[in-house]
Amino acid sequence: MSTNSVLLRVRDLSIEVETDERVMQAVNSLSLSVSRGQTFALVGESGSGKSMTALALLRLLPEAAAVTEGSVELDDTELLRLPEASMRAVRGGRIGMVFQEPASCLNPVLSIGSQILETVHAHTPLRGAAARERAAAWLERVGIEEPEKRLNDYPFQFSGGQKQRIMIAMALAAEPSLLIADEPTTALDVTVQAQILELLRSIQQEMGLAMLLITHDLAVVRQVADWVSLMRGGEILDTSPVPEFFSAPRHPYARQLLAAIPTFDKRGQRLSVQQAEPANNASPVVSKHTDAKEQAQSLLLRVEGLSVAYEQRRYAGLVRTSVPVVHHVSFELHEGETLALVGGSGCGKTTTAKALLGLLDKSAKLGGQAWLSGRPLVDADKRAKRVMRRAMQVVFQDPYASLNPRIRVGEILAEGMRALKPALSHPEVQRHAAQWMERVGLPADALQRYPHEFSGGQRQRIAIARALAVEPALLILDEPTSALDVSVQAQILELLMDLQRQYRMAYLFITHNFGVVEYMADRMAVMHEGRIVEQGLVESVLRHPEHSQTRALLAAVPRL
Repeated sequence: MSTNSVLLRVRDLSIEVETDERVMQAVNSLSLSVSRGQTFALVGESGSGKSMTALALLRLLPEAAAVTEGSVELDDTELLRLPEASMRAVRGGRIGMVFQEPASCLNPVLSIGSQILETVHAHTPLRGAAARERAAAWLERVGIEEPEKRLNDYPFQFSGGQKQRIMIAMALAAEPSLLIADEPTTALDVTVQAQILELLRSIQQEMGLAMLLITHDLAVVRQVADWVSLMRGGEILDTSPVPEFFSAPRHPYARQLLAAIPTFDKRGQRLSVQQAEPANNASPVVSKHTDAKEQAQSLLLRVEGLSVAYEQRRYAGLVRTSVPVVHHVSFELHEGETLALVGGSGCGKTTTAKALLGLLDKSAKLGGQAWLSGRPLVDADKRAKRVMRRAMQVVFQDPYASLNPRIRVGEILAEGMRALKPALSHPEVQRHAAQWMERVGLPADALQRYPHEFSGGQRQRIAIARALAVEPALLILDEPTSALDVSVQAQILELLMDLQRQYRMAYLFITHNFGVVEYMADRMAVMHEGRIVEQGLVESVLRHPEHSQTRALLAAVPRL
């Protein structure tokens, strides 16, 4: 491609981060270029410096981080030397940014319309009805239904995937020439992901938009990118055209990443030969289906006719309406079994999990029943719920929102153990916390640090360690690997399977990653518009889907 078409050129970029103990080299002599109409993918493990690079391009590094050398040119403009007043016109105007965690980027007290309009007003001449029309048009393009009406809604009224779509609409509302997309499809189900990727492709064709894509999803890279750079430890190990990267990967780390991608054919196998063996020196195996008699004896969770509706007040409370979200959901889960709950964003998967955990707000009306080890869940009193809390834990989708930013990681882990395993002494709690940090792939000294000192993937590992520390019988996992790169995902999946074999732990696995479903789940249930439309053994549902929604989901899955 001609050098005249290069839009962004980064040369020898180095970034240092100062901690209490030392100065760390976060990015070392990074160089790359992105051309108009081109998608350049930056891939690598969590903490490798990908997001730090993106923040440096926009001069949004945290106070503890600083660029020590290098240059960043957008067309002929050197961004690192630009006055801050001029840089504000670049951010959002010439460069759009989609951050990894929409829940932490959207202002909870402002309507989403006002937040999109802020971008439109700051970087375009549009005002009034024309500006609102632009905002609604972008909402519609990213798949939000009834866009005019939903401009008045607030972030909490949207699912995680819908929030990510809103972030993409905000980034594109001013029609920038460069889009930096940091994990833009992490929170999206496969059908919406396909729509977003197709949207970005069409925008590139229309506008000659250049995109710097930061992702750990190699299937997405293959589908949309032209070039790919592989990062590790703050350095670029290899840069290749995408076809060459997948057909003949040159670097050993590239081959390791490709081998770590979960698929149905790898069930029962370790995803990475470099991962250390578990303590019992046994390889994880896929849960085996027991006969009907054994299943009846090992039944752990039974859900029957579960329904959730939210009460909405209108006109100063004079009119109340009930909005159904989950309709008559029924399923069973046995000891040592993994049930995958899949479906489109907003279909009711997370609401179902929160209903079982007793985490819905007071405006929710519940129907139906659920039993955990024969004890009722839905109408249990506070004392009974506290007893069952140790037996049932959860890992949420968003580690930024689920970890208390004011306390150290060690206290986050210790808090649950002290409350639910009071027999443990203080030294035992500290020892267990350190052990769980090691098991999820983080050093023991991470216990002394705060959540904001970790990357998104590292925070999710902390959230998983917190849930596992009390050794529950049932673990509800709401997109637990969506923030993880494939190598760390492989480590977490293998850890979960090791624990399942050791403790007969059951998993309710909410995910849109069909590779994870294929590799790990015994059975799967497909949700659509609040209902389970199909469920059965994983192999049967994947190979012989009966419902149209199941077929649509499978058709949208990006494959390598």
